[in-house]
Amino acid sequence: MPETGPTFTVKIAETADELLAAQRLRYDVFVRELGGGGEMVDHDRGLEQDRFDPFFDHMLVSDDTTGEVVGVYRLLRGEQARALGQFYSEDEYDLTVLKNSGRKLLELGRSCLHPDYRGGMAMFHLWNGLAAYVAEHEVEVLFGVASFHGTDVDSLAQPLSMLHHNHLAPEDLRVRTQAKHFVDMNRVAVEDLDRRKAMLDVPALIKAYLRLGGFVGQGAYIDQAFNTTDVCLILDTARMNEKQRRLYTGERSA
Repeated sequence: MPETGPTFTVKIAETADELLAAQRLRYDVFVRELGGGGEMVDHDRGLEQDRFDPFFDHMLVSDDTTGEVVGVYRLLRGEQARALGQFYSEDEYDLTVLKNSGRKLLELGRSCLHPDYRGGMAMFHLWNGLAAYVAEHEVEVLFGVASFHGTDVDSLAQPLSMLHHNHLAPEDLRVRTQAKHFVDMNRVAVEDLDRRKAMLDVPALIKAYLRLGGFVGQGAYIDQAFNTTDVCLILDTARMNEKQRRLYTGERSA
C-alpha cells in the first residue's frame, strides 16, 4: 500500500506558545534563509517578531504527525487596524483609497512555509484556511505586501515592469508607495518586455494572487531590513470570476 502524505490542521493561534511557534518559523525563513532583520528580532531565541504581532491574528498550519507548525499567515482586519492605529503596510504604502472605500478590509503578511513543505499540500491548507477566515469575517478586499528577494531593482526590471504594465490596480483600488519611498516599477517599455522570463522571476505568492485576479499597487518599496523589494497586492473578491472563486475557495467543478 502506498504511503499517504501528512495531514494538516489549520487554526488561529490562541496561546503564547502558538505565537512563539509562528515567530520561530518566521525567523527560520525570513532571517536565517533570506537574511532579513528588524528592531525586535530575537536572535538568541530565534524569533522574528515586531510591535504589530499582538494586534494580528496568526494563522498556523501544523503537520499532524509531528505537531510542528510548518506554515503561517498574519492577518489584520480593519477593526484590528483601528485599535492599532494603522495597518502594518501604511509605513510603506498610502492606503487612503482602500480605507475610504467603506469596504471590509483584511491585510495579509508574513506568509511563509517550512522548506520541507513547499510545493505540497501545506500551502493548499493555508490557502483554504484563509478563504474560510475571509468568509467568516465577510472580508471584501484583501491586500498586503509581497516581496522579491534582494534590493537591486535594476535586476528586477523585467518582472516589476510586467506587473506594472499588465496587473496595475484600477483607480478605486490603486494604493501607492509613500512618496518619500516611491520606486517606479515602470522600468522597461511594453515592447521590450520578455513576458515569459518576467513571469519566471515573479515569486510564487505573487503569481498565486495574479491567478485569482489580483492587482498590484503603484510603485515598489525597498525594505533594507528584510533585504527585499516589495509590491502591494490587492484582491477584490467582488471582481473574481467563477473559475478564480473556485481556485480561491478550493471548490471543485461538478
